[in-house]
Amino acid sequence: MNEEKKEKRGGRREGAGRPKGDNKLYAFRADRDVADFIDAHDNKTEFIRDCILQARQTSVEETKIDKLGEVIPANRVKPVNVPFFDVKIVAGFPIPLNNDEMAQDIELLKMLCPNPDSSYLIRVQGNSMIEAGVHDGDILIVDKSNRQPTEKQIAVCELNGEYTVKRVKEIAGKKWLVPANPEYPNIKLNENDSFSVWGVVTYIISKPKY
Repeated sequence: MNEEKKEKRGGRREGAGRPKGDNKLYAFRADRDVADFIDAHDNKTEFIRDCILQARQTSVEETKIDKLGEVIPANRVKPVNVPFFDVKIVAGFPIPLNNDEMAQDIELLKMLCPNPDSSYLIRVQGNSMIEAGVHDGDILIVDKSNRQPTEKQIAVCELNGEYTVKRVKEIAGKKWLVPANPEYPNIKLNENDSFSVWGVVTYIISKPKY
């Protein structure tokens, strides 16, 4: 009799327990600064989810923009201190620069990237902006915190899922992407186009052209 009762109790009842879904539970440890920052938000789950979604979106953007050239976030570049001589150099008589007392150490990345957390280094491919001083293989420092370029500034733009380096200009009431090379055509922006400015070029790093 007891054995019969045990058999009836055994096994999982159909429909028992929580229904299976697509959600998964994750747990992680955070240091004090990160924990305090998370605790400052009323809805911690929503905040963490938004951070992850934003990171995933950034990863997708970086994957697409890789087609433009090699992309490196500025905050992953190791600090480099170099001697800096704050003197005016003209193409005339030589000025001695062998006096270390005249030099001061500067952190090169901070000088070139005022906003390193939102800046990227892109080794560009192509010569569509050659007359603007951008040659194939040059390194562009792009600030993503600035997405409102003037017509003179060089911008990295996303057009229908593809990335390009151009100037954004208004011609006859219409917006155009304008290259700095007569061999490349202007690109007219239409109403149905998916267009956005990814960032503005702040510096161009290039080797001397011999």
